[in-house]
Amino acid sequence: MSADGGTRRPVIVGVAGGSGSGKTTVVREILHRLRPDRVGVVHHDAYYRDFAHLPPDTRATINFDHPESLETELLESHLQALLRGESIEAPVYDFTTHTRSAETIRVGPTDVIIVDGILVLAEARLRQLMDIRIFVDTDADLRFVRRLSRDMGERGRTLDSVIRQYLESVRPMHLDFVEPSKRWADVIIPEGGENRVAIDMVVTKLASVLQPG
Repeated sequence: MSADGGTRRPVIVGVAGGSGSGKTTVVREILHRLRPDRVGVVHHDAYYRDFAHLPPDTRATINFDHPESLETELLESHLQALLRGESIEAPVYDFTTHTRSAETIRVGPTDVIIVDGILVLAEARLRQLMDIRIFVDTDADLRFVRRLSRDMGERGRTLDSVIRQYLESVRPMHLDFVEPSKRWADVIIPEGGENRVAIDMVVTKLASVLQPG
């Protein structure tokens, strides 16, 4: 609530950074240290377009690191709804089959809304909705190792497919879109969740937002 007793506008926090940079760790740490009932999370990568109409072999060749692969217009409308105090039905994406699930996840309005993803700062229409913009900055070799481990362990990918995707799309798109978006960040966190000083600063700022008005 605001100081005059009205409903306070939710604070939107954008968390960007390359694939494997540690965004999830940063978000998890923020949630752990704040009141979870007053902080919500929306993941940009849940908004990948549904490619179910394409053959599986064709889906595997799509450049999923390009902004056009994401239905950002739907995410924008969902954030607008949350700002109005409405609940949304966030999509669920199956990264193994590259299709959107028929299920959705209901996300209710909260005082703080975290939206994370590699391209959230690269999209002007998303940036305009954000109050705090964070970029998680991690060395490329560490990001690749983390991505390799995740994709093989959680998404059923082979070593060759992960390396090919990294060289053909992940790295070029990082250089074209993700890295340049760093210029829009209010806070840059080197080494992600391992940077306790930076996490402390962000948590302190958000904690002040959550104090009664």
